[in-house]
Amino acid sequence: MKAFTPIGEHGLIGDLQTSALVATDGTIDWFCHPRFDSPSVFASLLDPERGGHFRISPDTDAWESQQLYLPGTAILITRFLTPDGVGEVVDFMPVIEGGANDRHRLVRLMRVVRGRMRFVVECRPGFDYGRRAHRTEITDNGAVFRTDDGDAVALSLVRRPGAAPSEYVKPTVQDGAVHVAVTAAVGDAGGIVLDTAPDGQAARSRSMMSRGCSRRPGTSGAAGWPGRSTAGGGGSTWSVRRSRSSC
Repeated sequence: MKAFTPIGEHGLIGDLQTSALVATDGTIDWFCHPRFDSPSVFASLLDPERGGHFRISPDTDAWESQQLYLPGTAILITRFLTPDGVGEVVDFMPVIEGGANDRHRLVRLMRVVRGRMRFVVECRPGFDYGRRAHRTEITDNGAVFRTDDGDAVALSLVRRPGAAPSEYVKPTVQDGAVHVAVTAAVGDAGGIVLDTAPDGQAARSRSMMSRGCSRRPGTSGAAGWPGRSTAGGGGSTWSVRRSRSSC
């Protein structure tokens, strides 16, 4: 069984209606939809085997990581340092203007700032804390995960203009999980978007993010944190939050 990741090894992103936790190894292991206190889509923070996760990490065991926020925003950067290069996964959730709604997007940008890096992506939802099964359908632009009772989320690849076909390995499915590999060099960028409205189009955010508060009346952003120990304090939004090594 995969070891539990401590709460202190996470950053938080959100869109005022719900939130997600991103571990320092590039895994989203907590996300509830459509609001903070709804059933989960990813909950491997509590159950690594059945809870579901969305991981982006280097295709090597020799890496170290750091997490930081862009100043004044809730845009989270997980930076990976490997012998071949330095790459980043940039995570945020666009805030949709207007009232509360059931559409939410997890935007995950992959970019390389030095050398080269091959990112590997694994997405396996665990709807309702892993209690509801789903089927996985590969699409022209990614994949859709559907439950028998109608819940669904879509995974869409966002390729940089002019990207060579060899840079993106076609998604494959194994045990209900989608696997993708992306190779990038310095200056390259691409991304993957998880959209809770499968018939909608994944889009880039045009807004700065806020976190830790709720647009839904009577709902506290603190509900975005599952019921485990949260010992530890805060710090500057620009300083490195955590460092971690896979070695």
